[in-house]
Amino acid sequence: MSEVQKLYDMLKKVQEPKGYYFSENKEMVFDLIQGLIDNKNRYGYMCCPCRLASGDREKDKDIMCPCVYREADVERYGSCYCNLYVSEEWNEGTIPHEYVPESRPSAF
Repeated sequence: MSEVQKLYDMLKKVQEPKGYYFSENKEMVFDLIQGLIDNKNRYGYMCCPCRLASGDREKDKDIMCPCVYREADVERYGSCYCNLYVSEEWNEGTIPHEYVPESRPSAF
C-alpha cells in the first residue's frame, strides 16, 4: 500500500465521523495528500499544499492540515480552500460548487 493510500485511509477514518469528507475527485485528493506528505518531508509538518508555507512551524500553525479555516469554509461553501475536505452535500451535488476564497490573512 502506498504512503498516499495509507494517509488517505487514516484521515478518512478520523475526519468522516466529524462530518468532513474527501472530495469525490479522488485523483485531486491523492495529489493533495501527496502535497501534505511532501510538506511533512520538507518542513517536518503537514501544512496545506495549497498555501505558501514559511517553514516556521509557529507561523504556519494556522495552515497545518486540517487548517483552522476548514470548519468555517466547509460550513459556508461546502468545501475547504483546496477542496480536500468537503461536506456530504458538496459530494452529493446538492449545493453549488462555489469558489472558496482565501481566508488566511497575509502571512508575509
